[in-house]
Amino acid sequence: MPSKKVIRPKTIKFPDHPEFTPNLTPKQVLQSGAFGGTYYRDIHSAVTGKDYKGAWREFPEDWFSGLNIKRQITRKWDDYDTKVNKYGVKVGTTLEFWQDKNWIREQDPYGWFQWYCRFYLGRRSHDDERQIGRYNAMRRFKGPLMRAIRDAGAKYNDYTISPGRRQTLLHWGYELTEEDYKNWLKANKKMIN
Repeated sequence: MPSKKVIRPKTIKFPDHPEFTPNLTPKQVLQSGAFGGTYYRDIHSAVTGKDYKGAWREFPEDWFSGLNIKRQITRKWDDYDTKVNKYGVKVGTTLEFWQDKNWIREQDPYGWFQWYCRFYLGRRSHDDERQIGRYNAMRRFKGPLMRAIRDAGAKYNDYTISPGRRQTLLHWGYELTEEDYKNWLKANKKMIN
């Protein structure tokens, strides 16, 4: 497993969107190790018909502090590196797949994470409700992750349990916390007995 900085997740509050509760900032996602180093690679968008280069430069410099941009941010999709990812596994699909599913909108040609980066910095748009809905749907990985941990008799931070689910959730700005796991155990106590 790659050694990554320890990041203490804390629910992020957006007063205008209380239903949106990631616990990792975009900076924390990137610093943790995500997207196989490919998210902000140069792309041609079938949605906008335009080429995009250096898209990561739009965001605060400190988000990328200590990262090797070519290795951890802008590598080509065909060069996806699991060693970059916090949990050492490959998750996700191609930009073309996202475009074919109609998940990409013109305002954010890179997709959900680009939307999140911009939303986090204060931008609000007509696409917020849809993207927050997609985030809340992706959290469906939490329950199966916690069941797998419980069934294995493991601790919440045993990263050998469901690394793919953990990496997926990390890409969506969420990392399982001990508090979340304990609350889930209490709520699901009947299932244990």
